[in-house]
Amino acid sequence: MSLADKIFIENCKDILNNGVWDRGHNVRPRWDDGSPAHTVKRFCVVNRYDLSAEFPILTIRKTNFTAAVDELLWIWQKKSNNIRDLNSKIWNAWADENGSIGKAYGYQLGIKHKYREGMFDQVDRLIFDLKNNPLSRRMITNIYNHADLSEMNLYPCAYSMTFNVTEGRLNAILNQRSQDMLVANNWNVCQYAVLVHMLAQISNLKVGELVHVIADAHIYDRHIPILEEILDNKQYDAPEFFIDKSIKDFYDFKTDSVGLKGYEYNTLNKKIPVAV
Repeated sequence: MSLADKIFIENCKDILNNGVWDRGHNVRPRWDDGSPAHTVKRFCVVNRYDLSAEFPILTIRKTNFTAAVDELLWIWQKKSNNIRDLNSKIWNAWADENGSIGKAYGYQLGIKHKYREGMFDQVDRLIFDLKNNPLSRRMITNIYNHADLSEMNLYPCAYSMTFNVTEGRLNAILNQRSQDMLVANNWNVCQYAVLVHMLAQISNLKVGELVHVIADAHIYDRHIPILEEILDNKQYDAPEFFIDKSIKDFYDFKTDSVGLKGYEYNTLNKKIPVAV
């Protein structure tokens, strides 16, 4: 079985069996019909994935790997906040008439700041340190910019990354304020696992651990029947991850520069409603 399956199943069962409901409270998210979207949650879920052992993708349901990588590159490589630069419709509900999601996600990573070594945006500063000062304990990116929150159509969910190199291995912590477990959990895990692989390769490092810290790990009320069905699905072994070894510049990566060999999964023939 995939380690990602094991972790996901344990997380979801813990939330369903021991979580706290927000029923009886006025909540912001709404379903398409206007009904409040209530959740059951656990506070501060922490998961560890050894990327040197296997790629952490679910097999009990399909994760759209290519679309996840495309969104990752939209944020980290294109540093875009416009859905016209994205090859999926996952952000359409939060975009304005011009396709913008406001000063969010990629916009924040692309802002240049002054450092002792010169002007860098957050991505380029990280790459500079990985190549020139890999033992630094200051390799952090953060897109939760309070000064710009009022101009973001959605506050960042996955908002901060902390990187650390130990014995030639690149480790990372992904901090997330909020996580829709059914819709987005493995999507985000796969994205940032890919990011660690990409950054490790261009920095002549090996991959280490990805640690995922979720402040509010929740399951929506209308997702529970779908999720319970998924949790009982057959589990397969994790697929083999591959990356184009010839790429040495982060900005040369494309969606097809990475992929999976032998990815077996269960097909979900139900549409998952998304609360907005």
